[in-house]
Amino acid sequence: MRDKTQDGAREKAQDEAGPKVLGVKVQRTNKAIALPDGISKHPLIALFPYFVSDKDHQKADWVGIHKQICQLLIPIRTSLQCPTTERERKHGMEQLLRRQKYIIDVAYSTAQQLVWAGKHEEARPAALHALRFSIEAYGSDSLQLVPAYLLLAEASTGAGRLPEASKYLSQAEWIILRTPECSAAVQYRLHRSLGLFCAAKGDFEEALYHLANDVYLAASAFGLKSIEASGGYFHMADIFFRQNKADIAHSLYTEVTSAWHSFLLKSLQAQQQVLQSRPGMSVFTEDRDGSEEPMTEAQQVEGIRVLNAILDIREQAPTQQPGETARVLHALAVLHYLLMDIPKARELGLKAFELVKHLPQQESLEPLGHLLKLMNVEPSSTK
Repeated sequence: MRDKTQDGAREKAQDEAGPKVLGVKVQRTNKAIALPDGISKHPLIALFPYFVSDKDHQKADWVGIHKQICQLLIPIRTSLQCPTTERERKHGMEQLLRRQKYIIDVAYSTAQQLVWAGKHEEARPAALHALRFSIEAYGSDSLQLVPAYLLLAEASTGAGRLPEASKYLSQAEWIILRTPECSAAVQYRLHRSLGLFCAAKGDFEEALYHLANDVYLAASAFGLKSIEASGGYFHMADIFFRQNKADIAHSLYTEVTSAWHSFLLKSLQAQQQVLQSRPGMSVFTEDRDGSEEPMTEAQQVEGIRVLNAILDIREQAPTQQPGETARVLHALAVLHYLLMDIPKARELGLKAFELVKHLPQQESLEPLGHLLKLMNVEPSSTK
């Protein structure tokens, strides 16, 4: 019979010595396992990353994504009975793929929202989940992995992890180079990511090279005046502004404003046409079909970020250009109206109207007045 006292002493000694992972002794910290640098990079660690991490990494993972997908992982990671027929096997694989795609969407959108909020470190675990399940669903060399790699690169760059960002960008670039049929709509996103990465390193010339390719590819896919192409112009303008080339920067900001102004007016017109075709519906109707939204969430976030940045630059410029400032204000007013933030839309619209009515040429007065009327504000009251 085994001596319980000896067994207890042996277990205590083993616990004090620390557990072993892949034959290497590690230390416990805060009930988690801290791995040496060498072993932490072993490929098998990817199978259990959240049980061999420090407290900060576990917290970032839980806040970033694990809390949202914890229950979703159970049916995927749980072993199922072996199917008895080919039909059952096919049904099981289709169900698994649907679940994997759903987790990819949840993880990717969560990571994207955290990046938009400036929480780059918290975004990394979610983006990693999106990548891992993309690999499981599509394979390690699929073009479907590119969005996750680019998002990981953006999150890593924002978190100051430039070497990691470089690796993710290299992976995305390699996949695109190996896919001759890759569309310009995917390639322009790679060049934008490369441009922003080079700008973060301070290599402005290389950044401008990639951003020029970004504009060319986006224009070929969506049109020269599209908001997709305007993103490259915006980031180029930022670089020129940092290089004290204000004239070039302001001309590019004008192009960006023009693209967004045109896009938002068309979006407003499209929304009004939908509302007119359904008399019982208004802009405040809660049960509107999501497919009828004039913009994607990504476009909404980018529009607010880009237009507010340009507005700050216009208002702080030594030489004021009221016409350009009014156009940015008008675009922002339309954007907030489409997002149903009526008080903010009214505030911005009135500021734009005050600037426009003092300009010698008042072509934008009519569309601006129309927007104010939609919000029950009479333009005449502003005179």
